[in-house]
Amino acid sequence: MPEKRLTPVARRLRRKSTDVEKLLWSRLRSRQLGAKFVRQFPIGPYVADFAARSARLVIELDGGQHDDAIDAPRTAVIEAHGYRVIRFWNNELIENLDGVLAVIVRELEIARGALNPLT
Repeated sequence: MPEKRLTPVARRLRRKSTDVEKLLWSRLRSRQLGAKFVRQFPIGPYVADFAARSARLVIELDGGQHDDAIDAPRTAVIEAHGYRVIRFWNNELIENLDGVLAVIVRELEIARGALNPLT
């Protein structure tokens, strides 16, 4: 099973978190947004930055090395495992943390059925 082989990779990524990952984790941990998140969570052949397993929501942080064409297959595989994927650029998180958190809360509410995704 690929997830088992990725566990050491996920552990290494958790130990070497970027400053932006640490910033977001400080706001996601301990159910502060109403859901339990884990970080560096193996899904298929990938390691997702953050995941709320009960809400089936993945949060990916993208720096300058990412682009849509490269991330599309990754997103498709994660979605095939039943997760919704939302992405934020690192600078977006730094410049508008409250706005990013509001989007995450809205996605969690959609996952709980509390909101219509079209509103």
